[in-house]
Amino acid sequence: MSAHQIEHLIQLLSRLPGLGPRSARRDVLFLMDKKESQLLPLIQAMQDVAEHVKVCPVCGNMDTEVPCHICSNSKRDGSQICVVEDVADLWALERAGLFKGHYHVLGGVLSALDGVGPDELKIDSLMARVQSGNVQEVILALPATVDGQTTVHYLAERLAKYPVKITTLSRGVPLGGELDYLDDGTIQMAFKSRRDV
Repeated sequence: MSAHQIEHLIQLLSRLPGLGPRSARRDVLFLMDKKESQLLPLIQAMQDVAEHVKVCPVCGNMDTEVPCHICSNSKRDGSQICVVEDVADLWALERAGLFKGHYHVLGGVLSALDGVGPDELKIDSLMARVQSGNVQEVILALPATVDGQTTVHYLAERLAKYPVKITTLSRGVPLGGELDYLDDGTIQMAFKSRRDV
């Protein structure tokens, strides 16, 4: 491996989220030092993912099956659709293990600054799924950002013509959080979302 090839690998790795040039350099050195046990299996795993993983045409999840294992699971509740910004959010909700319905990945949120309008998101396919008549609740699990909440309001308006319940995730004090360390917006949402004890 030439110095140019090593530098090229470092540059590619440094583009990944959470890795800068120094971290990428350390990771490349580690991988080269552990070629048989780390580098070659990593190359094979990346090749397998590149060849076999596809985007689910129903919900937008990434999987080796089409439709994905969530959409094809008959034990899941088809009357609920949880709308998320991206696949990372879907995977986070699945890790929690609480939601047993179906998902819909929008592929982003509305953002005037970034030039993301309704046509850039998978909103029409969401409406088509709701229009099918099987859906009773749409859970809008979008970020608590200005763009996320703009998207929530836009979707709520579009969904209002269908006989479905529209809900959002509760916002507020995180588990183990102390009020003194929370921002004003989080405290406001916690107060608005309060419930009986």
